[in-house]
Amino acid sequence: MNRPHLEQLLGQLNQPRFRFKQLFQAVYKDGAESFASVQTLPKVLREALAQEPTSTLEPIHSALSKDGTIKTIFELSDGLQIEAVMIPNKNNRTVCVSCQVGCAMKCAFCATGTMGIKRSLTADEIIDQVVYCNNLLRSKKEKVTNVVYMGMGEPMNNLKAVLESIQVLHDADGLGIGARKISVSTSGVVPGIKSIIDFPLQINLALSLHAPNDELRSKIMPVNKMFPLKVLMEACHAYVQKTNRKLMFEYVMLQGVNDSLELAVELRDLAKPFVPLMQVNLIPFHPSSVDFTPTERKHILAFQKVLREANIPTTIRHSAGVDIAGACGQLALDTSTSGYSCLK
Repeated sequence: MNRPHLEQLLGQLNQPRFRFKQLFQAVYKDGAESFASVQTLPKVLREALAQEPTSTLEPIHSALSKDGTIKTIFELSDGLQIEAVMIPNKNNRTVCVSCQVGCAMKCAFCATGTMGIKRSLTADEIIDQVVYCNNLLRSKKEKVTNVVYMGMGEPMNNLKAVLESIQVLHDADGLGIGARKISVSTSGVVPGIKSIIDFPLQINLALSLHAPNDELRSKIMPVNKMFPLKVLMEACHAYVQKTNRKLMFEYVMLQGVNDSLELAVELRDLAKPFVPLMQVNLIPFHPSSVDFTPTERKHILAFQKVLREANIPTTIRHSAGVDIAGACGQLALDTSTSGYSCLK
């Protein structure tokens, strides 16, 4: 919902401040799809707001994976498009949200990076991705439990809107998502990492590392030329020491590029100083428009063994939504996969 617009409109209608809270709760907590249906509002106000949309985005295509993952393409008010993915996993329902239209970081292994950057999203456009997915789950008497800022865009390059959206998603009058159920990723934008050190909510930080030395990382992640590993690790140490929160290293496995056991040793040495506040997530590469080959499972396991033998918690990320181009690194507005429009 466009909160600044609605606040201004309520002021023009001489409505008391608590009316906005009623709208806030109705849309975010109760899933109201029209203001005309909000019975806590007086009839005259419902009529005045009847033509106002409750969302800043419109779902135009959805694809359902065989594993239950749902990828949705949304159209924004200016005609641009983004994607969000809802991933079911045991008792969790995780929404992977986008924070920008496209991405400027140009990581070599990520399909989103081939799109370039159009603009950043508003906080409301980020929030509404989660609200849409939450409303989809209502029919099953389920709800969104986790949110990860790992979709299209670099969260640290839109940090003001990202943090504002987190506060709304966490609000008890809204979706009430626990702070520790919210994770923000970054490709290594150091000023952003430093900025969230003092953020009051206990959110998680995930660093998209993908290479343990400057030479390799700069080849596949241009951001490393601006913020090399020494500077990046200093920022991460400051984050962990000040917040006492866990840091996650995300590492996509690219055959013949970053998956040798020698590099596993380098990664081990980089991660070990952060233990016990460290988690390494090894991510299988997912086929997309970029030209890399996935590392074989047996080699991922051998890579993982090097880290685990050093007592570094290391998991192999489950690949969800691969068949609908909804997995890590695949988001690029692909409508060629099986699905239907629209689930709502």
